[in-house]
Amino acid sequence: MVEIMKLEEKFTNKYLNKKSNMRKINFIVFIFLITISCKTEKQDFISNDNIQLSDLIERVEPPNWWVGMKTNDLELLVYGKSITDLVPKIDDSNIKLNSFDKVKNENYLFLNISILKNAEPDEIEIDFYKGEVIVDKYVFSLLEREKNASNVEGFNNSDVMYLITPDRFANGDPSNDDIKEMYERPNRDYDRGLHGGDIQGVINHLDYIKDLGFTTVWVNPVLENNMKKSSYHGYSTTDYYKVDPRFGSNELFKELSVKSKEKGIKLVMDLIPNHCGSEHWFFKDPPMDDWFNNQSGFKQTSHRRETVQDIHASEIDKREHADGWFVETMPDLNQKNKKTSKYLIQNTLWWIEYAGLSGIRVDTYPYSDKDFMSDWTFAVMDEYPNFNIVGEEWSENPIVISYWQKDKINHDGYVSYLPTLMDFPLQISFTEALLDDFNWGKGFIKPYKVLASDFLYPNPNNLLIFPDNHDMARFYTQVKNDIDLFKMGIVYYSTMRGIPQFYYGTEILMNSDENPGDHGLIRTDFPGGWLGDKINAFNGDGLSIEQQETQKFFKQILNWRKNNNIIHNGKLIQFAPKDGIYSFFRILENKMVWVIFNRNNSSKTLATSRFDELIENHKSAFDVLNKKKISISEKLIINAKSALILEIE
Repeated sequence: MVEIMKLEEKFTNKYLNKKSNMRKINFIVFIFLITISCKTEKQDFISNDNIQLSDLIERVEPPNWWVGMKTNDLELLVYGKSITDLVPKIDDSNIKLNSFDKVKNENYLFLNISILKNAEPDEIEIDFYKGEVIVDKYVFSLLEREKNASNVEGFNNSDVMYLITPDRFANGDPSNDDIKEMYERPNRDYDRGLHGGDIQGVINHLDYIKDLGFTTVWVNPVLENNMKKSSYHGYSTTDYYKVDPRFGSNELFKELSVKSKEKGIKLVMDLIPNHCGSEHWFFKDPPMDDWFNNQSGFKQTSHRRETVQDIHASEIDKREHADGWFVETMPDLNQKNKKTSKYLIQNTLWWIEYAGLSGIRVDTYPYSDKDFMSDWTFAVMDEYPNFNIVGEEWSENPIVISYWQKDKINHDGYVSYLPTLMDFPLQISFTEALLDDFNWGKGFIKPYKVLASDFLYPNPNNLLIFPDNHDMARFYTQVKNDIDLFKMGIVYYSTMRGIPQFYYGTEILMNSDENPGDHGLIRTDFPGGWLGDKINAFNGDGLSIEQQETQKFFKQILNWRKNNNIIHNGKLIQFAPKDGIYSFFRILENKMVWVIFNRNNSSKTLATSRFDELIENHKSAFDVLNKKKISISEKLIINAKSALILEIE
């Protein structure tokens, strides 16, 4: 009809200026006959092929875009039954259709479009023709960006991150617990089942998170995860543009971001570019033969992540790691395929822009194609220069971790644009330090040596540090339920260089004692998040005295840290551990924070003369945890299995 209307307009302008009424009458009759003819042709075509408008095109991804972004050249994935013979057309001053690609699968078209310079927000109609007839159309929305969207501030070392597994935190909307269109039914009695936590539950308890002193929330994946079992964790995406309805909706996720910002809390989204779920619609009907690695059948990854950096690695070892599937239900996306790569990059930019994110955490970072990850991180950081991304590389070796950080000069010339990594070497070494005996090479010397390797990182202050997360035993379990060792750990991660992250429930001593490595148990329901819970950690009802004290301890230290620029940006100077005592300083301008740990089972007297290079002219300090002024002129007494935080001006 667009073409018909243009034809009418053209002839009307030409003929209505004529003086002859007969010509006007003849023209109107002529146009009427053309219109009836075209309508009849289209109706006959639809009748013959049983096609109706809006029945052919099932998906267009990304579904919309924004004006004013650097990324203006897009590739739209269009999906529908037998659409390969359709011809797309766009007639609009804001978008140009450069070309379109057909692929092996007749259910796909890929449209290469450019958003033109000075484009304005608009609803752009994409018409799909068969012959001369429009058989379907899609309205592509070109939206206006939020103010300062490109300058969104990412999480940084002034922040403390609260990690939440949404299904296990709080059930804010019981009506979405059981969605009949989804495969899995809720079962709160099963530790790997769906328990009903959701995005609304997080929104409802933002004040609790803020009051504890957290400034950033990282949520485990919330995108649709319509798998037949264990779908609660979210790591098997089945729709990259849709929030899982059991968690809420796209709009509700955006509301979480907005309401978090109103309370001074940033939002970090968990994304998985390496793989999707085996129930994903494009795994069941892939566009081409190489959309996935090992597309013909499951081959598990070797997990030999070292092959990425190993100068001696064989090609087959590299392929078996990078191209293998994580598990049988997580097919490995082939990011060497340029269309797959572009699809994933656009999807990430879409979510950042749509939800106003402040960061992304990338799952299984070294399992993806490393050249793709370079392109992916560059695209994100180029579009959002103040953004932050943290990658998961689970290695105890700082050499391996540092390979991925932005500005690292690597032996093989590899260039990464990833700002942040999870500091597993520090986590592993510090937990061991708390549990070790006192023999040579044991205890605090382990994290001391890890920090001595910080020269490997272009920016060690931008590492994510943590005592535990959703994939490892609860920290309280790691330290064998020793509250003194536990508190030493909280002090350490709250004052050390980097960006601290704590898992939900750590503040109330949640444990995984029954089976420390069991993921379902590690991700236990937060008490008080469900109607009828006998214990409510949100208001303290039913908590033990020890749990209440631990909550207060978190609140005290994290709120102290929140506005403490010395901890955020201060230079780190550590002193080698001696006799079970270890300490470090954070120094900024003329102010210092001195943190001291005593791992011994008895109190120790520390001669302060050893630290004269930093405290020579200072006679006293403020004890942050005990809220009192103390002398540091000659010696300090440190209680058994305890930590001190001292402010020195």
